[in-house]
Amino acid sequence: MRRARKAALLALFPTRRPVAPALRLLDGVRTDYGTRELVEYAVAPGERVRAFLLSPPGRRRRRPGVIASHQHAGQYWLGKSEPAGLSANAMYHYGVELCRQGCVVLCPDHLGFEERQPGEIERREGTAPDGRENEAVLFADCLLRGSSLTAKYLFDLCQALDVLAQDERIDAARLGAIGHSLGGQTALWLAFYDERVRAAFSSCGFSTLEAIQRHRIPHNFAAYLPGLLGVGDMGDVVAGVAPRAFGMSHGTRDPIFPVEGVRQIERRARTAFAPGYFLGIASRGPHCFPESVRRRAYAFLRRHLGA
Repeated sequence: MRRARKAALLALFPTRRPVAPALRLLDGVRTDYGTRELVEYAVAPGERVRAFLLSPPGRRRRRPGVIASHQHAGQYWLGKSEPAGLSANAMYHYGVELCRQGCVVLCPDHLGFEERQPGEIERREGTAPDGRENEAVLFADCLLRGSSLTAKYLFDLCQALDVLAQDERIDAARLGAIGHSLGGQTALWLAFYDERVRAAFSSCGFSTLEAIQRHRIPHNFAAYLPGLLGVGDMGDVVAGVAPRAFGMSHGTRDPIFPVEGVRQIERRARTAFAPGYFLGIASRGPHCFPESVRRRAYAFLRRHLGA
């Protein structure tokens, strides 16, 4: 039954048509944790993405590679720079923190964020949509082309995995993903869809969509995968990551992810994963990724990725 449910979920995605990443190094600086490189690679014909690639010092052995997927928070000007440690809020510098712990980390922009928005002049002069309006236009464009923003973010992250897998500093058998909020949502979908992800961790990334809809809570447009509630819910997506490793956390006072839905997902997960391969953390707080949770998340990833 579980295989049939996973097949039904996978059928909601169009066929992925990967392109060669054709990676280019644009810039690089030394930091106190190693190096931060600005790279660019293809995600679709005629479409390239910029990302920060963080690497610890030394090349004596191949390291785990991790995708650090950024949050939403309505901060469309901010994407890859946050997990790469260039924003004000250190709580979300998880890319840098994982690099300090021995991982090579790729921090890309999602479509509609940071360098993947319309140009500033166009937005300020009103000749291109801005912020959530732009996100809505992107969502509609995906639907009109028989896809979804969920699939677009997912397939872009699969290309990011291709970049990591081809890096000579990385052991392609030890790939992972981490993210908070939208980043946690996309890290989950990536782990579900692409079995190259051996371990992933999602901070405050989801509840059941049934509970979210019942409470009438609006979310980012990539949360809405057409047809999902006809074949399952987010608990089925989490269970579909098994037998690989998956961890998740939530705040008991998170206003956008109903706690009853999160607990339902956790109960389902504990029956789907082997002992030690699932981690569920509840923190007494709001929608955030506090240090106490991050420490446990990093330890979980290190254990399953061999960092």
